[in-house]
Amino acid sequence: MRSVTPYDESAGRIIGSAPGFLEALARTGLLAQSDVTILIIGETGTGKELIARSLHYQSARAGKPFVPINCAALPESLIESELFGHEQGAFTDAKRAQRGMVGVSNHGTLMLDEVDSLSAKGQAALLRFLQDGLYRPVGSTEFHRADLRVVAATNSNLEALVEQGRFRRDLFFRLDVATIELPPLRERRDDIVMLAEAFLARFARMHRLVAPPLRDEDREKLRSYRWPGNVRELENAMHRAVLLGGDGVLKLPPRIEAACAQTAAAPAAAAIEFVGSLREVRRRQMHGFEERYLRWLLGETRGNISAAARRARTERRHLGRLIRRIGIDPNAFRW
Repeated sequence: MRSVTPYDESAGRIIGSAPGFLEALARTGLLAQSDVTILIIGETGTGKELIARSLHYQSARAGKPFVPINCAALPESLIESELFGHEQGAFTDAKRAQRGMVGVSNHGTLMLDEVDSLSAKGQAALLRFLQDGLYRPVGSTEFHRADLRVVAATNSNLEALVEQGRFRRDLFFRLDVATIELPPLRERRDDIVMLAEAFLARFARMHRLVAPPLRDEDREKLRSYRWPGNVRELENAMHRAVLLGGDGVLKLPPRIEAACAQTAAAPAAAAIEFVGSLREVRRRQMHGFEERYLRWLLGETRGNISAAARRARTERRHLGRLIRRIGIDPNAFRW
């Protein structure tokens, strides 16, 4: 196993040896030396902010601010104020002048997480700034120039959103100058145990507890689970394991234990799945397919039946009935 720590340890530590992940790290190191706008693509929990910090701390801007902002949390009425600041009295609650995130991150790096969630107004405001580096605080008549790097991140397919008319094509081209794509944890099987051990050690130090050791069966469970929440889900699971592992046994969340048990039982079930009449086998196969599909669907949506119904393109009521009939508890998939 190989551990990669490509930047200032005070900013965090990146661990990984999977080829796709090492390729992303290599590209990070290469792009850090320029000031080009970068788009980081990856599922939720894959470490997009960690990569953005790595870009910053490997660059000539390392001594300046790194400012992350979640675009999904920006109210549409306050987007320009949050990004560019405002003057005193610019609007009802503007009791005093305030710098925006662009001003705060001047000479440093501004990370725009979930950039796909920006409203049309927010997209237009961001595009104007990216075109010439000039911005005007709300209520001001003067333009200011900001010298900073913009790193955008998304877990969505921006090209698809452009085609659907939900994201500006010109803004997409501004952001998509250079991309870094992070693979999901299920494609980094060899990294899972290494990451788990690092998280166990960190949380044991944090809480002054003894981390439960990883047995061979624990390692198999960790590798067999799909980790829909990626590294963040693994981190949370190991935090829980440290807090509950006073007896020296690794305790995983029930939804993970259930998924691992189902995976372990699959080979034995396969040996007898075709025993019986055509009608019996067809009935068992259909029931088994429905259960596997629903468990996967609930795992992907963290037990949210409404979101699961949208992904399955069916009515929530119908999906809920099917889940109850098969006997699956959606709460087991929530975290």
